Amino acid sequence: MLSAAQTTSFERQGFLVVEDVVPSELRARIAEEYEALLNSLYATWAKQGLLPAPDGTMDFWQKLRCAYDAGCDWFQPMDISLPGDIIHADTPMHFGPAVFDLVTCPQILDVVQSLIGPEITSNPIQHLRIKPPAPALKDDEIRAHITQTDWHQDRGVGHEDADRTDMITVWVAMTDATPENGCLQVIPKAHDQMLPHCPKTQTAIADDFIDAARARPLPVRAGGILLLHPLIPHASLPNGTDNFRWSFDLRYNVTGQPTGRAHFPEFVVRSTDDPGAVLTDWRLWRQMWHDARNTLARQPHIPIHRWQSDAPFCA
Repeated sequence: MLSAAQTTSFERQGFLVVEDVVPSELRARIAEEYEALLNSLYATWAKQGLLPAPDGTMDFWQKLRCAYDAGCDWFQPMDISLPGDIIHADTPMHFGPAVFDLVTCPQILDVVQSLIGPEITSNPIQHLRIKPPAPALKDDEIRAHITQTDWHQDRGVGHEDADRTDMITVWVAMTDATPENGCLQVIPKAHDQMLPHCPKTQTAIADDFIDAARARPLPVRAGGILLLHPLIPHASLPNGTDNFRWSFDLRYNVTGQPTGRAHFPEFVVRSTDDPGAVLTDWRLWRQMWHDARNTLARQPHIPIHRWQSDAPFCA
């Protein structure tokens, strides 16, 4: 649980760094799960002639870099959500037991409970973030999840029905996040109103609504978390190192309130009122996403945000 001082700081500033939250054993299991996934993806790409056959000497990061350099898309197959663009019946995504244990991690939920209470739902706006070194990025790379992210508010990337939902973003550092390798930055004490957004590289705050000179970088050590109010403006710095930076974006809201993405599945992760409603089987979580994918693949595309490029502040 957070202390009274930490809770007060979060309420005043709109963010809070909490170190040493996610156990090292859990982070190791997540790394093993993703290594197995990458090995499978790499073998498929090698069989297709897109990559050289693995020689047994490359580690996870070397395979990831090799795949990226070859133009193989590992982001979506590794992500823990469906994409914002067109969804097909075979759109890849990843849901495994170790990631489920991260989403339902008691230490994370204790912190979340300090801010929104004990009735907690896993919000489906969630992502894996593995940021390649900036020098490795292609000139035409536009995917927001692996480039420098634009200034935005998390409230702004959901649908309007969740504008009054009590929610918290938990940014989990799997590797050390530093200003050099692309940690997040925020505008402190700027979480009092929704700012207009525009479709840019991602859904981003409209030009002239951010004073970037006030930005504060927020380094977080591996195993630590960054808590974000849904209205705090934030962005990421570029990764200027030679190594990848790895994190997860998780989100939680008060159970029964809109998630801002009703076409994606939610589930209860903690409840005092109805403990029997808590989902404990990762396979059911995976099936919920598979069912959503199958349904959405047969329907007209549902945009993931409410902003239009022809709005006056986007001109």
